[in-house]
Amino acid sequence: MTPETRRLSVKMDSIRAACERAPAGPKKEAAWKHYRLAEKAHSDENHTEMYRELDAAKQVLA
Repeated sequence: MTPETRRLSVKMDSIRAACERAPAGPKKEAAWKHYRLAEKAHSDENHTEMYRELDAAKQVLA
């Protein structure tokens, strides 16, 4: 596993855990939406979009 792959894995896991811990409501739903878009971007190998969506999910939960 390359350092970049490891960093990506840690970031995805961290954001997913934050989404799961968030209290129910519109912020949680918005964060999950961004997380799902990040997963899609990851499967499409669009890393720029993936990081943008992960950051957006993090912002929503902040």
